[in-house]
Amino acid sequence: SLARYTLETYVTSGREPEIPPGTSEELLKKQAGVFVSLKKEGMLRGCIGTTGPVTECVAKEVMRNAVSAGTEDPRFPPVTSGELADLVYSVDVLGAPESIASSSQLNPKRYGVIVSSGRKRGLLLPDLDGIDDPEKQIKIVSDKAGILPGEEISLERFEVIRYR
Repeated sequence: SLARYTLETYVTSGREPEIPPGTSEELLKKQAGVFVSLKKEGMLRGCIGTTGPVTECVAKEVMRNAVSAGTEDPRFPPVTSGELADLVYSVDVLGAPESIASSSQLNPKRYGVIVSSGRKRGLLLPDLDGIDDPEKQIKIVSDKAGILPGEEISLERFEVIRYR
């Protein structure tokens, strides 16, 4: 609801709202990376997030990334006011990433993955439709990050709390 409120306010008024009264203490005191995903008619419409906190609390992280998902995802044009009622929101609050030695320590339904090679780095959230194999998960992330086959990689996994 916080992501929806924020993006709707931004698109209709051109300004980012303040944190609404009644926001839970947990959202105001905890810090974490957050991804906000938008879908329209079952298709991705925007997704932006942070792997770690860049604001002082989860509430601000959600708000910042909701506006970015709706207006700054380079794969899509900015969301218009006519689309707002059709959007379905998903917010993933990321747990701390942990280094893993191999893909055998991944379960794509449970863990998201971060793949790094030098300065190249990509992330894929867990439990995405059609991704049920760790090797496929790693290939998708590597491709997103521009990591070529055969490049040495390091892997991290993380869990999320998903809100829909």
